[in-house]
Amino acid sequence: MEMQTEEQDERAKGGSSKWEVSKPYILCIFANICFAGFPVVIKVSLDKGMSCYVLVVYGHAFGTLATALLALLFERKNESKISVPIIRNIFFLGLLGLLGRTLNYMGLEYTSPAIAAAMSNLIPCITFIIAVLCRMEKFDITKLGTQAKIGGTLISFAGAALMTLYKGIAVISMHTQASHQSATSKSSVDRDWIKGSLFLLVSYFSSSAFYILQTITIEMYPAPLTLTSITCLSGTLLTAIMAAILDHEASSWKLSWDSTLLAPLYSGVLIFGITIYVQTLVVKTRGPVFMTAFRPLSTIVAAIIGLFVLREAIYLGSILGASLIIVGLSTTLWGKNKEKEKNPLKDAISQEVCEIQLEN
Repeated sequence: MEMQTEEQDERAKGGSSKWEVSKPYILCIFANICFAGFPVVIKVSLDKGMSCYVLVVYGHAFGTLATALLALLFERKNESKISVPIIRNIFFLGLLGLLGRTLNYMGLEYTSPAIAAAMSNLIPCITFIIAVLCRMEKFDITKLGTQAKIGGTLISFAGAALMTLYKGIAVISMHTQASHQSATSKSSVDRDWIKGSLFLLVSYFSSSAFYILQTITIEMYPAPLTLTSITCLSGTLLTAIMAAILDHEASSWKLSWDSTLLAPLYSGVLIFGITIYVQTLVVKTRGPVFMTAFRPLSTIVAAIIGLFVLREAIYLGSILGASLIIVGLSTTLWGKNKEKEKNPLKDAISQEVCEIQLEN
């Protein structure tokens, strides 16, 4: 009996050990599938006529409620006090969130979820550039890690430029795509493609600036869930003012039991709330480099979902550009990891980058 008990204990320990090893991988895959579904849900909602300005308001509002609940559960003992500099930073965080999310939705109206997911891989590279300009990131051109980050950034931007300026032939498409193309002039489609890609690019610059400022603010107010909730509240107020100015139609605010309700719920609860918390758990155990290494997965999943759900073609320019962006991201992360081997200090910038959210 004792031997059987010992064997059962060993099996339980072995099972627990396997779960602890596989847990970060499962959480990362779950988070990136959620990120992949996000632009698809938003695209469906926008195609059905929902105002992008109103959608931003509802997304921030649901995000405020979701993160406030999480903060109440996990940070109820938070004793940090809010000062005037923190309030100032929270205002600008809300402003950057407004700009990033609104431009992201406008870009989605003219492009596709696959493009949005692929270009979101630029965020770590853009964040690196802003961090260097703000002297928050060490820049030593003689170091191999720095050279890799510079090279990866240039490769990523080359991929983004290719996706923006070159559409190419449809490599994979559904039968309904051809009829859609015949109804729309090629020059008009190409102009919309470039315009939408530029909107997405600017939105990711805004998101990167958001993470830089969030990194500074989290050091002043070390309660990430509470800070996210307050930031969402700031964004809700600012986006409500913007929507009231730019969209005067009362019907735009109506939510129905379809994608118009699913989109803000998905944005607020699943992205702002659950996914960010899941990422936080992974970052604490495996670090930010491990978390961001799974980012390209969302690009692949978004392209597949867009192909079957939205019947959107996958173009040659998108495939080539996305491949370059993923190679650039991997090179940048490798350079970051190379620096960590020599300097084990925690990199706050990378941690905030992989707690994205936030906006893509």
